[in-house]
Amino acid sequence: MATLRQLAIKKLRIPRKVRISNRPALEGSPQKYGACTKVTTLTPKKPCSARRAICYVRLSNRKIIVCKIPGVGHNLKKYSKVLVRGGRPNDLPAVHYTAIRGAPRTDLQPFFELKRGRSKHGVKNVSRLHKIRQTKGQGIEVWQRA
Repeated sequence: MATLRQLAIKKLRIPRKVRISNRPALEGSPQKYGACTKVTTLTPKKPCSARRAICYVRLSNRKIIVCKIPGVGHNLKKYSKVLVRGGRPNDLPAVHYTAIRGAPRTDLQPFFELKRGRSKHGVKNVSRLHKIRQTKGQGIEVWQRA
């Protein structure tokens, strides 16, 4: 039977496991700004077949990453500003980050046709924005003015 002192010393000797981040380029922050260096498409792994939009982004800490552009269609070009978060699409190898649509100070516009999953695609609640109802669906112009 070990004494209390021996147990205490043993606990002090045990090295603690250091948690390795899955998103090392973000350096512990939830999001980071960056500029697109290349916008292209990728084909997913074996059972799926599609063309997924991706972009190479140079972050504010000078690291270059590959991130997915969510939704259907986008308006990104070279040197466009994007806000990047962690989040990996399962069927795209080497892509570990996702661009955030509709974020402030960025060029990536929201995906306006969505009714569900709006928070991930930067779309405001239509029932709250009476301006959009008055403009009869011309939400992009209202969004850019606001």
